[in-house]
Amino acid sequence: MKRVLIVFIIFLTGAGIIIYLNLDWQNNRKLPVFQPNDINPELVDSLLHGRGRGINGGDHCISNFELTDQLNQKISKKLLYNKIVVANFFFVSCPSICPKMTQNLLTIHRQYIEDSSLLILSHTVWPEVDQVPLLFSYAEKYDVNHNTWRFLTGKKEELYRLARQDYLAAPDINDPNFQHGSNADFIHTENIVLLDTKQRIRGYYNGTDSLEMDRLLEDIEILKKLNI
Repeated sequence: MKRVLIVFIIFLTGAGIIIYLNLDWQNNRKLPVFQPNDINPELVDSLLHGRGRGINGGDHCISNFELTDQLNQKISKKLLYNKIVVANFFFVSCPSICPKMTQNLLTIHRQYIEDSSLLILSHTVWPEVDQVPLLFSYAEKYDVNHNTWRFLTGKKEELYRLARQDYLAAPDINDPNFQHGSNADFIHTENIVLLDTKQRIRGYYNGTDSLEMDRLLEDIEILKKLNI
């Protein structure tokens, strides 16, 4: 009986040490700041191939843009200031990866639904169809907070520039549909991108994978603790 008790105590002590080390690793884990040369070249616009930090030490970040959200409000980069951003690309009638991606993002959204420091941006890749009324209906379907989850439409060239040159989330030249935003061009990606409050890329996640969403939640918390 005494031997069993000793083994049990040793087991509990070992388990406690493992849990402590795991929590300590999580608390001290650092997220990279992604530059174009850190990412699969197939997801990077050819104009940015091989590019690292700028001459003056500047990091790659999201540039200015002008789009429209589901409330018919004009949205620019100003909305991103001092916010952690989770971004993806989708289209309303998508029958495959988009519904799963939206459901997974909804899990994230519900945890931070009233948190104004976190913003989800879902960019349509089919703006010809996904116009403001349809995006509003889509947002209402999922009962989202319109302030903390924006569904964005606008000029196709602008949306596709953001996907390929800023978020680095969609295939470039190797995409058989690559047509620089023309009518024949079409982006279809499960990539979700995490930005910090300085609009720098801090993580990529498969939006159809629930385990990847767990990792995204952990990384959001890391950024919130660091306040960046």
